[in-house]
Amino acid sequence: MAEPDYIKDDNPELIRPQKLINPLLMNQKRGLAPQNKPELQKVMEKRKQDQVIKLKEEEAQKKKSDLEIELLKWQQKLEQLELEKQKLQDGARKCPEFVKVKGNLGRTSQEVTHIQKS
Repeated sequence: MAEPDYIKDDNPELIRPQKLINPLLMNQKRGLAPQNKPELQKVMEKRKQDQVIKLKEEEAQKKKSDLEIELLKWQQKLEQLELEKQKLQDGARKCPEFVKVKGNLGRTSQEVTHIQKS
């Protein structure tokens, strides 16, 4: 790296630049060092970043096409149906055997009466 021209001159009236003693210390005094931030300031910055990210995600949601929206609705409906099926299966497993038999007998008696009326 080339030295500036004013360093070569021996002019005593010029103030010669000096190397900084400790630039990290100067940055801390100015508040530029990231590790020197108080906890409250860190938390507030984190919240602000989270809020910005959330806003960007909401904007991305708004920009979805009609097809994507319909696909998401279908997916949600399928997930709800699967949950309902799973609840029914869990409920069927938990009920005693005589309740299942009684339900089957009720259905068969309804079918028999329906057939006899026809």
